Amino acid sequence: MSTGDNEERVTPGVLAAHANSFALRRGMSPPMTGPRPAKVTPWRPAPRLGRGAPPTPPTFPSPAPARQQPKLLDRLREALLSRHYSRRTERAYCYWVKRFNFFHNVRHPAEMAEPEINAFLTHKPRHLPVVMTREEVKAVLRCLDGDKRLMASLMYGAGLRLMECLRLRVQDIDFARNEITIRDGKGAKDRVTMLPESVKTALQEHLRLVKTIHEQDLRDGWGLVQMPNALDRKYPNASAEWRWQWVFPQENRWRNATTRQEGRHHVDESLVQRAVKDTVRKAGIVRRATCHTFRHSGVYPALCGTTHVLEAGYDIRAVQELLGHQDVRTTMIYTHVLNRGGKGVRSPADAL
Repeated sequence: MSTGDNEERVTPGVLAAHANSFALRRGMSPPMTGPRPAKVTPWRPAPRLGRGAPPTPPTFPSPAPARQQPKLLDRLREALLSRHYSRRTERAYCYWVKRFNFFHNVRHPAEMAEPEINAFLTHKPRHLPVVMTREEVKAVLRCLDGDKRLMASLMYGAGLRLMECLRLRVQDIDFARNEITIRDGKGAKDRVTMLPESVKTALQEHLRLVKTIHEQDLRDGWGLVQMPNALDRKYPNASAEWRWQWVFPQENRWRNATTRQEGRHHVDESLVQRAVKDTVRKAGIVRRATCHTFRHSGVYPALCGTTHVLEAGYDIRAVQELLGHQDVRTTMIYTHVLNRGGKGVRSPADAL
């Protein structure tokens, strides 16, 4: 193709004009040169329903599912937690609620009332606490040694529960006043009980040894103890103070998985329970005696001796306070250790 002056320059616009004129001469539609228009769907009327066909019902959004109510035991645990009961008490309450429920063939508690409770309580046998004699207590204490013997002596002489004994801190013992303060005991209550004179010397020697270990832990960069009620946030340095340390710490240090700090917790209760169980068997005691048996055998007989509590000059309310019983009827159960016969009444023939 020549490119003379009279010849037309070939451009895209010229090619499009030639294509349109060629299509018009042939009776065809000119080609689209711009962007294609959007496809339009033709309107069609909706199909009519027959006379006998029912109309389509309107649709509504489904309602939200109702929130499931918490189960009975979950509600019980929340109630006990709000009243600051211990985990052991919580497990005991849940255990007896389940026994009560299964006793009545898994009926809902809302359907039961006082008759069902009375039926369950009268069916359940009432057991008296196991009590050791003074000779049996002496035999067991002779077979124990070290801190285990000291713990058993405190449980027997001060009426402490096992966990109350293990959770004692240095500041809870007052040697000048011969007192032991129980912090956050059963039912989240504090109480004061006596410190036996017979264990003061051994306990002071034990605390001197514990203080030596604590000072060595501080020199090693540790020596921290777990604080109650998150007091370590309010007093960051209190966990290293001597007065907050456990009276009966563990032999080995524990490590916090989050902070990587090391410290000492109190002795695990299973170690004391196992030691007492083995010692009772070695002492030849036939009855089932546990750590709690020291508490049963200790305070009340120590106060009463072989005479009636009122004859000895002690009020039953004072014994109730020392033992930490909420109801005086619980304290009255321990009167069977007096070996005074039926109802503790002395026969007139014995006074002849």
